[in-house]
Amino acid sequence: MADSQRHPFLHGLSKHRGAPPTVVVIFGASGDLTARKLIPAVYNLGVDNLLPADFFLVGYGRTEIPDDEFRTVAVDAIKKFSRRELDADVWKRIAPNTSYVAGAYDDKAAFDRLAQHIDAIEKKLGRDIQPLFYISTPPSVFAPILRNLGASGLAARHLGQPTHSKVIIEKPFGHDLKSAQELNQTIQAVFEERQVYRIDHYLGKETVQDLLVQRFANSIFEPLWNRNFVDHVQITVAEEVGVGTRGGYYEQSGCLRDMIQNHTMQLVALTAMEPPGSLDAEAIRDEKVKLLRAIRPLDQEAEIAAGAVRGQYTRGGTRADLMSGYREEPGVDPLSSTETFVAMRLEVGNWRWNGVPVYVRTGKRLPARLTEVAMQFHRPPQLPLFPGTAEGLEPDALIVRVQPDEGLSLRFGAKVPGHTFRVQKASMDFSYESFEEQSPDAYERVILDALIGDPTLFIRADEVGRSWRIVDPVMHYWSGDRRPIPLYQAAT
Repeated sequence: MADSQRHPFLHGLSKHRGAPPTVVVIFGASGDLTARKLIPAVYNLGVDNLLPADFFLVGYGRTEIPDDEFRTVAVDAIKKFSRRELDADVWKRIAPNTSYVAGAYDDKAAFDRLAQHIDAIEKKLGRDIQPLFYISTPPSVFAPILRNLGASGLAARHLGQPTHSKVIIEKPFGHDLKSAQELNQTIQAVFEERQVYRIDHYLGKETVQDLLVQRFANSIFEPLWNRNFVDHVQITVAEEVGVGTRGGYYEQSGCLRDMIQNHTMQLVALTAMEPPGSLDAEAIRDEKVKLLRAIRPLDQEAEIAAGAVRGQYTRGGTRADLMSGYREEPGVDPLSSTETFVAMRLEVGNWRWNGVPVYVRTGKRLPARLTEVAMQFHRPPQLPLFPGTAEGLEPDALIVRVQPDEGLSLRFGAKVPGHTFRVQKASMDFSYESFEEQSPDAYERVILDALIGDPTLFIRADEVGRSWRIVDPVMHYWSGDRRPIPLYQAAT
């Protein structure tokens, strides 16, 4: 019997249907994300023959760029950032249908020109085409773009048909609960929820999706995934890099907004949610929201002081490799109290996890780049059977490595060869490198899912709200805290 027949979860994760004729419009086409991620993702989908036969790519931005120049920019991005080398034959299929429209984000007339451009594509094609709008811009222009998509009729294009308009919105979804609610009101005034794809690219990573498989398709793990066996959970999202040229943005965001509210909370939800009834998108998203609702917010000052810490990196490293402190980065206030490290202790108030702390931590300028979910189990009750073991032996743990070395490790105790009963830590490791297939970039997966209309890996409006309710009290407490922010040396 095939794996997909034995495990309906596996079968659901592998489902795929073709996309209708599509025009992808990238707002912010001259930006860094477009060059590093979006254009390479589209190209690699083309390499894998996953783009629809009738596919068009339109860049939109303030800067006037001729079509040929935009194609040259796209080729340069592929050469520099794609996981695969440029294949001339693949690019020849994409290039003729690649164009550019210039205009301001608050200019209704420019959006009318964009609508006419899409009309011309449809007329040439002789059939309806699905418009997919990707908003890859600073958050300050989200609202004008959304309103003009509505005013120009682009948002309601082919509504009720398989080729109806869709919009992908990059994070951040607001800067607090109130602004997130206002942004959702702007979205819902223009688009129906089924048209909206709020992206968190972490959900496109293979090992993040693999959490569902490890939990629900393996009988050796599923019975252990609860308070009876788990002592605590640690979720780490560590970065070696500093803020670099993003100092101006980071001053307005900070680590709590930039990483905890979105990426980290999504990892918490997938790690701890109840099994869905199916792999239907709404079934999975319902369970994620239930889990987020079960997390007890730290809303009292004493709770925040005991359950959340922050820090900011200072100059560090070695004489040969001296790293700047956060306050020395371009665009950063020399007296800034913005956090670049956050750790929190969360409690999930439901039957499965009651009493099991979930520790989340994330930060910049840490010793290594690492994203992992570590589930540490209770110690066995009779370790004194093995003298000298209880003090030095680490507890058993299951570790899911999201990046950079994608895979899974099971840590346990094993007898050291010899005449004495000495127990030492051992592990069994699985790496995604063992598969012949190369893992696609996360943006490839989420763009493909938007093309085919699968919202499973995207975030619903109520998920955004619940995440903000968890971090909002901490954020407001820290904003009013006049004590100096704790400091840590870069690379420590």
